[in-house]
Amino acid sequence: MKVSSAKVSKESKVHGGHHKNSLHSKRRSHHSILPLQPSDQLDQWSSVTVDMYSNHHQPQTSHTSTSRSSDYSAGGGNNGEPSGTGNKWASRLLKECARAISDKDSSKIHHLLWMLNELASPYGDCDQKLASYFLQALFCKATESGQRCFKTLISVAEKSHSFDSARKLILKFQEVSPWTTFGHVAANGAILEALDGEPKLHIIDISNTLCTQWPTLLEALATRNDDTPHLKLTVVVTANIVSSVMKEISQRMEKFARLMGVPFEFNVISGLNHLGELTKEALGVLEDEAIAVNCIGALRRVAVEERAAVIQMFRSLGPKVVTVVEEEADFSSTRYEFVKCFEECLRFYTCYFEMLEECFTATSNEKLMLERECSRGIVRVLACDDDQDNEGECERRERGSQWSERLKEAFSPVGFSDDVADDVKALLKRYRSGWELAQPHQNETGLYLTWKEEAVVWVSAWKP
Repeated sequence: MKVSSAKVSKESKVHGGHHKNSLHSKRRSHHSILPLQPSDQLDQWSSVTVDMYSNHHQPQTSHTSTSRSSDYSAGGGNNGEPSGTGNKWASRLLKECARAISDKDSSKIHHLLWMLNELASPYGDCDQKLASYFLQALFCKATESGQRCFKTLISVAEKSHSFDSARKLILKFQEVSPWTTFGHVAANGAILEALDGEPKLHIIDISNTLCTQWPTLLEALATRNDDTPHLKLTVVVTANIVSSVMKEISQRMEKFARLMGVPFEFNVISGLNHLGELTKEALGVLEDEAIAVNCIGALRRVAVEERAAVIQMFRSLGPKVVTVVEEEADFSSTRYEFVKCFEECLRFYTCYFEMLEECFTATSNEKLMLERECSRGIVRVLACDDDQDNEGECERRERGSQWSERLKEAFSPVGFSDDVADDVKALLKRYRSGWELAQPHQNETGLYLTWKEEAVVWVSAWKP
């Protein structure tokens, strides 16, 4: 485990250093935490952040041995859809193949894999794309080659990346979809309210946001009515990220904090194989600090059996608030029932792919990259056993109701204020119709982002 840090001292505060295009005003008691437009926000400081992103999320090519030519027109139709099968043909064939694998019906498996191979294409319509990516996982499951395929995909992701394309990917995804910015806005609002009036703040960032979440929070701190607090940001890195990249991010965060006039310290904890290795001692928590723990897309990467222990470790830090953002799917309770897990995985990624299809243009390279990015997760969930020595972390998503039950063992829920909800609603108005903010059902907590009435992302806040 390695710890590195950088500081911006109180004396380095720039007088009047607030950005001229600030979205925040001292006339308001509530500090809006809406992000800048992507082109404004990321141009200032995050070019290296995007380079870091590209090391982990660069799309891969298919490694299934049943790959096929992408220009095959299924059934000869103009839209590439196989004749006579109607809509959602991919879902029907994929589920049938999953059941055949579960039943160990080798003849049916071979027939369905061949049929899917003939119809699938990563460049076709939504059904053809789903068939292509799930075919890879089904082939790996049927041949027990998931572990090898997953390691290959990880290796390709680490070795193959393009800075320009990854930078463009982040900007474009934030521009057309609130999938990630929803969690940023809601979590930042809860953190700011929980830490309001505190002179020394310590945010422990255990997430996959790669620091793109924090510029608007720094800007909000800079425009507080009282004295600007000191902020320590500790980023916990469990992925294989080179130290030079984190050093550059540290320098850019330090520069941005100086521009905003916020006394700032940036720490990085790296060298962890998984989050279960994180300790209170490594985080360097001080008694006079107000602590916030921010988990975005992080808890699902913790082994199911270790989640309770990790949540208890968060409680031992004595935080003022813990924010949790997770995608709404259940790959956990059904992990030993292949067909049920497959159906839930297919449901989630069908929704995701259809969202991308509507938010991006048909020829968008960014859409193709985001679709291909899913390949590792699908193989990891469906074709790799959890008890094997897998590289990387698990992908066992849980629904908000399931996370609530786990978190209630150590924390009490904190409701989001009307101000934060209004900020989220204002964010969603920037995007095309179909996105809504949904309140939780009875006995649940948090807020949901919905796409065409389907819950896709859950955010919540908690206190000891």
